[in-house]
Amino acid sequence: MSARTLRNLIQYGILAMLLTLLGLFLLYPIGLTIRGGFAVDPATGSGWTFDHVRLVFEDPLQVAGLLNSLKIAVATTLFCIIISLPLATLSARYTFPGKKILNAAILVPLILPPFVGAIGISKLMGREGAVNALLGTDWDLLGNGKFWGVVLVEALHLYPIIYLNTVASLANLDPALDESAENLGAGGWRRFFTITLPLIRPGLFAGSTIVFIWSFTELGTPLMFDYSTATPVQIFYGLKEVQNNAEPYALTLVLLLSAIMIYVLGKLVFGRKGYAMYSKASRAGTEIALKPFWGLMATASFGFVTLLALLPHIGVVLTSIAAPGSWYSSVLPESYTLSHFEQALTAGESFNSIKNSLILSLLAMILNMGFGVLIGYILVRTKVIGRGLLDALCMLPLAVPGLVMAFGYVAMTLRFPFGAGDPFEGVLAVFGTNPNPFPLLIIAYAVRRLPYIVRSTVAGLEQTSGELEEAAVNLGATRVAAVRKVIIPLIMANLIAGGLLVFSFSMLEVSDSLILAQRSDHFPITKMIYEFTNRLGDGQYIASAMGVWGMTLLTVTLVGSSVMMGKKLGSIFRV
Repeated sequence: MSARTLRNLIQYGILAMLLTLLGLFLLYPIGLTIRGGFAVDPATGSGWTFDHVRLVFEDPLQVAGLLNSLKIAVATTLFCIIISLPLATLSARYTFPGKKILNAAILVPLILPPFVGAIGISKLMGREGAVNALLGTDWDLLGNGKFWGVVLVEALHLYPIIYLNTVASLANLDPALDESAENLGAGGWRRFFTITLPLIRPGLFAGSTIVFIWSFTELGTPLMFDYSTATPVQIFYGLKEVQNNAEPYALTLVLLLSAIMIYVLGKLVFGRKGYAMYSKASRAGTEIALKPFWGLMATASFGFVTLLALLPHIGVVLTSIAAPGSWYSSVLPESYTLSHFEQALTAGESFNSIKNSLILSLLAMILNMGFGVLIGYILVRTKVIGRGLLDALCMLPLAVPGLVMAFGYVAMTLRFPFGAGDPFEGVLAVFGTNPNPFPLLIIAYAVRRLPYIVRSTVAGLEQTSGELEEAAVNLGATRVAAVRKVIIPLIMANLIAGGLLVFSFSMLEVSDSLILAQRSDHFPITKMIYEFTNRLGDGQYIASAMGVWGMTLLTVTLVGSSVMMGKKLGSIFRV
């Protein structure tokens, strides 16, 4: 057997292994959810019927939940575009005071899950909150207006995703096109709407898709606002009946199909094939220095948006240091304490949840870094048939709602080989007398964040010449040794950046944690935060302190990833 044939066999073997694993832990859970929605008997998955899906649309409450989720997604996406598009255009085309610092600050909203930010917004904008105390009003901003509370918190959290994608798209434009239109007499607004916007449409659509699907299926934020007439919350509350009731399956199926249909419709209308650039000149040389007044206005615009985005964080921080009962109908807490931070780190349940999250997230990161190298190598360094399918499957978790994935993992534990009565019963178990969700949580975290490490690794490999690897092989090194000693050190910054993102977002993962961990000693940090918010007395204060610890962790990891990946950071948030 020739060396070339052996090499091909190994490559196809690796590809087959990766596709098998993705089939088992990505497609199989999704398939079980779909199957459960059409099964006559949800316990066994036998038979076929459309009755469960039909009943969803015949139930006014469930239809209202679906419409409310759709409204949340549309409003959140529109707000994010309105916020992000002007800022991205300013950042890509002009220089102004404080630009570098403000570009870094734009990532701040990502350091706090929106469902934790809901605590801060409630303290600031509730009927007895700081805003009413400051203005002397009695507005019920979050009582009757829970919908807008959910939209506000989610928009202030998610707009950086559209911003990053838009900046990356603008950076790839050929400046000559804009200059040619200007020479022909086209004004600034006309050039923007007829040239720039169509050219950046694919990037804008990519970011908007993530925001739309994320907000459409977001569980934590409406749950925290007690906005129960939303499909994700209805699915969460129906989870207790999943073993003998098809309704949760049908609801999840409808949620998935709705997300897919809306994505396809958006792809056809807004995401059509972009225009190829013959030249990608550096935009740094074409950036225009704004005049002092307009430069100050640009700085103020970034600063205002950043301040708005910081409101949930400010509210959480103030809640974490407020003495219980001291922040009521006042602009600021009337007394302060640091005891909540001590309780968040030392109390049995809270400390155990932090430990659980650290272990689970670290293992998910290690797992993903290993598979990220294999997947990236197959995608960039080989020409094997099927690598396009591998790439598509790796990006699928960005397009499939996290709630659907989490529900699919629950369904997976109820079927062979992990369900009741099967030979591997208890290996992966969410319910029962002796549940064991840890392996499933690690897998869920790893699969959900796989796109981050894959995109990061692919970016590093594309910047690293394959000739270096071939030179090492020609000098006598094996292919594995060449990759280990030459390629991996050269892409280590990308691996670390992607790994940090996997770790930090896994630490504060919401859907998987809320659904898969059902017993208190198994709770990750986000599930424990949710439990604390429902506890009377000091519950919300300890939850906020735990949120601040999470914010601190995410700040460090996001800054590190941003420094290592620079403008390519936005590429990991593309479907």
